[in-house]
Amino acid sequence: MVDTTHLASCSQGAISAGVTTALAEMAYALRDQGAPWGDWMVEVERLRTAVAGFLNASTSEVALVPSASHGAFQVANAVDFAAGGVIVSMAAEFPSVGQVLHAQRPGPGEVRWVGQEAMHTLGVVEAYRAQIDDSTRLVSVPLALYTNGSLQPVNEIAKHARAVGARVLVDAYQAAGVVPIDVAEIDCDYLVFGTLKYMLGLAGIAALFARSGVTDQQSPRMTGWFGRPNPFDFDPTALEFPAEARRFESGTLSIPSVYAARAGIETLNQVDPAARWEHVENLVAEAGARLTEAGETLSPPAPGARPGPQVAVADTDPDTLAAFLATRRIVTAPRGSNLRVAFHYYNTSDDIDRLCAAIKDYRRQS
Repeated sequence: MVDTTHLASCSQGAISAGVTTALAEMAYALRDQGAPWGDWMVEVERLRTAVAGFLNASTSEVALVPSASHGAFQVANAVDFAAGGVIVSMAAEFPSVGQVLHAQRPGPGEVRWVGQEAMHTLGVVEAYRAQIDDSTRLVSVPLALYTNGSLQPVNEIAKHARAVGARVLVDAYQAAGVVPIDVAEIDCDYLVFGTLKYMLGLAGIAALFARSGVTDQQSPRMTGWFGRPNPFDFDPTALEFPAEARRFESGTLSIPSVYAARAGIETLNQVDPAARWEHVENLVAEAGARLTEAGETLSPPAPGARPGPQVAVADTDPDTLAAFLATRRIVTAPRGSNLRVAFHYYNTSDDIDRLCAAIKDYRRQS
């Protein structure tokens, strides 16, 4: 999109030529074959392989699900709360995870929320530690906050979860695609992310990493024909689950999203992950410094966290600011009291020039 400054990858990544081509391939197969299920199943497995490589996981550890909400539900359901127990989650967690976890443990005190005030007063790790005790069964940590993109100290928090025998879920949706993710280095049992946003795909599909060796305390209750050892057995009377992560899958996936997700990963793989992240880090630092110098107030990481792939500009009416920027063909993502400005490898310092000039014009007119 040469006529557009795309700074909204925290909401939807810019569409690449590879994704456009992949969607055309899907449309051609549909027109040519009418019901190209064979092609579609091959594409699903190509995506599973691509996700596994992206995470440094095995294909047996990857489930393809319709959304992060679906993935979070499957994780919470895998934990047996019959004898009680608590989930610890962050109050700033995106609703796709936070609300799903809350729905599984709706009683008073069954979910303990790590609040923003505690995070800024005590630091992120200590704020989590204050909520974790022997009754904790599952700890959920966003790798990056959707509010300001800040990266959370997952492994330090996980140490406290492990000390009481709790499982760890990481929501990597606001990081995957720019922040290098290696599940061999992240202390978690489960990790979920979607394939739009920084992953450059479309809505309608997500990936759930379920670490090999972590057994379910109870079988999935949300299932479907893709959750069987052989989906094409077509036996509605049997309910056998495969040992691998595919046990968390349910019905037919969004096939256009499958094609787009695989193409998005292939586009990302053209650049070394470390180089991709270094480029984004430099842009975030430059944008933060220039906006602060211009008098803008930014939403900072809490103590113990560090800057992620976005800069969050505090504003009394971020929707109106975003609408003004859109008239300049600058795409941003307002949320709550922040205008979120998200950077990707395709962004440059020229984009920061345009953003700063446009915000300056907006303030002058306000």
